[in-house]
Amino acid sequence: MEIFDIILSMMKKIRNLILTVLLVAMQLPAMCLVQKYQTNDLRSLFLNNEAIIYGINIRSFNSTDLNGDDLIDPEKGEKTGTFINAIERLDELKGYGINTVHVLPITPVGKVKSIGTAGSLYAMTDLTKINPQLNDPQSNLSILEQAKLFVDECHKRNIRVIIDLPSCGSYEWYLKRPDLFILDKKQEPVIPADWTDVRLLKTQNPDNTLNEEVLDLHKKFINLVLTIGADGVRADVATIKPYEFWVEIIKYARERDPEFLFLAEASDSWTTPPSKYGAFTDYKKLLEAGFDGYYGSYFNFKKWKKPQELNAQVILNQGLSKAYGEKKSVIGSFATHDEQSPILSGGEKLTKMMIWLNATLPLNPYYIDGFVTGDNYLYKYANKKAIVTYTDDDYYYVHRGKLDIFNYSRKPSGGNKDLETIFIRSMELRRYSSDAILKGSFKLLKANNDNIFAYIRQYETTGVIVIMNKDFKNKYIGTINVPKISPKNTCLPICLENAPEIDYGKIHVELNPGEVIVLAISNMKK
Repeated sequence: MEIFDIILSMMKKIRNLILTVLLVAMQLPAMCLVQKYQTNDLRSLFLNNEAIIYGINIRSFNSTDLNGDDLIDPEKGEKTGTFINAIERLDELKGYGINTVHVLPITPVGKVKSIGTAGSLYAMTDLTKINPQLNDPQSNLSILEQAKLFVDECHKRNIRVIIDLPSCGSYEWYLKRPDLFILDKKQEPVIPADWTDVRLLKTQNPDNTLNEEVLDLHKKFINLVLTIGADGVRADVATIKPYEFWVEIIKYARERDPEFLFLAEASDSWTTPPSKYGAFTDYKKLLEAGFDGYYGSYFNFKKWKKPQELNAQVILNQGLSKAYGEKKSVIGSFATHDEQSPILSGGEKLTKMMIWLNATLPLNPYYIDGFVTGDNYLYKYANKKAIVTYTDDDYYYVHRGKLDIFNYSRKPSGGNKDLETIFIRSMELRRYSSDAILKGSFKLLKANNDNIFAYIRQYETTGVIVIMNKDFKNKYIGTINVPKISPKNTCLPICLENAPEIDYGKIHVELNPGEVIVLAISNMKK
């Protein structure tokens, strides 16, 4: 072994030892950055970028697939996910450092003109009830009590709960209450975009006044969420409802709980309305209406060719608070349930890159169930003729490479222990360097190659430097300008394959394809 390899091996061992000692010495539960949950504080956490969010589908979160076909068949003794068995995985999330769960829709789903054999989670039939599919038949509790127990168990573990609010109603609901839906010129219910199993709710009357009944149903949904003790909502396709509608709903919720979070599924890169028959409220107006944050456009990261594109997104999001005169924030929307698994689109290297970006950028980290262990969401039954169906769809419909929200499916997991270890390490860094990451400035660092993305988060004399080779095929030797760094600084290597050379005002690197270098720096110049 060459002397360089020996030194690098020693550096990695020392780094892991230091991180382990820090973890024990700090005596903090499960890498949590915030105080123990007592009353709802989610809005404050989110606005301070302290929410670490994990998206889950209760229907599959802790399901039991005995025969390995990826489907859940209760008739064969297999179990679908329920509020009760979901509790069993909460310690796992706590161990990861998760302090917030985003629960995909828990409202009842339509089974007419359905998509998938269990029905899409977003094809709701009622805003005032809970999906009976999530009920544990062995429990003596009502389904409402089961949902409340799940939330209570989250809170016991210092985990806050966001409940998803679907944007449209199912076709089945339309058949029962056609007066609640918009009709087109042919007097047919409007299909927004290509979502064939849902129809567009009539949130406004012809004179542009709000439809009071639809508004009242949404208020009842807020009541339901508050009744089970949850801490906020994520509004699915929030852009499809008018500004005035959201003003009323947010005001209604905040009068009952000032810390109630409103997260909008919206993006600065979304400019096309889902339907010409409905409203289109862009992210700016949504934030003005009272939303605390939105998705941003970090899902475009895999397409970005130059570091300036990343920089522009960060600068845009950092300017929100100043623009609205109050704090606003975003989530790290690199891989949500609407995005193809990064394992499938870019492999382990892209997934690792997203882990470190989520952990170090000025945002609230967001991860979908299965991401941490590298699930590619390629289901064995995908789009095949169904053997068993619980709807009028006789195909196991899925979106390729995306979390299944249409069928009774296996528990998400890719089984990749290496990714899991890196994820845990990223959360250790987030805690160890909390001042730099939560309070620090963000600055793009200039490199001599456009394929090298580099930035620093600095607070007073501490900092975190992230350097990435965005080219997944070629190796580069490069130099990054870091004006305040010197060989005298204390440098803790958190992630690296090749040891960088720290010079006065520069870092010299040799980057393998897709490599990420993360350094924790102390005693820097202010």
